[in-house]
Amino acid sequence: MTAQHQIRADYDARTIVVYQAYSPAVAGPALRANRFVPPFSFNRMTWIKPSFRWLMHRSNWAQKPGQERILAVRITRAGWEEALSQAVLTTADPSAVAQAPVHVQWDPERSLRGAALNHYSIQVGVGRGLIRTFAEEWVVDLSDITPRVQKIAALRQGGRSAQAQRLLPPERICPVPPAVAKRLGIDS
Repeated sequence: MTAQHQIRADYDARTIVVYQAYSPAVAGPALRANRFVPPFSFNRMTWIKPSFRWLMHRSNWAQKPGQERILAVRITRAGWEEALSQAVLTTADPSAVAQAPVHVQWDPERSLRGAALNHYSIQVGVGRGLIRTFAEEWVVDLSDITPRVQKIAALRQGGRSAQAQRLLPPERICPVPPAVAKRLGIDS
């Protein structure tokens, strides 16, 4: 049986890939600079998601207005763990959530077809106080994976799920420090 709350991600010893969906107006300048630059907002929380399929569900496979470009954002594992160490679950006491620099919520993971699965995917909201650190120190690389998303979506729509599945980014269980895992409800 699959554990309910685990972080599944594409990662290596130094970095982890998180996904975000943006409008072309935000994605274009960011990709040209290989870092987040205006009109990316440094004044609001930004949500990062290590689950590719969950973001595909959220962005309707890059078809939702304002979410037409999908970026693979490679950040440092140290930054990722720093964010998690400062995170509060969105289900915590509202005053704790309001003061937290980072928010974490668990949402049902999605199948390739978009159906809710019986385990959860983590979403991490990096707050205004850490946004510049995220953008200027943690981000290692930005990649536009929109063409890949469109190809997977076309295969999926055409009933060729096995081919689509082979194009999904690799995701495996990503360990986190035990104290962080306990506080955020991550299964060991």
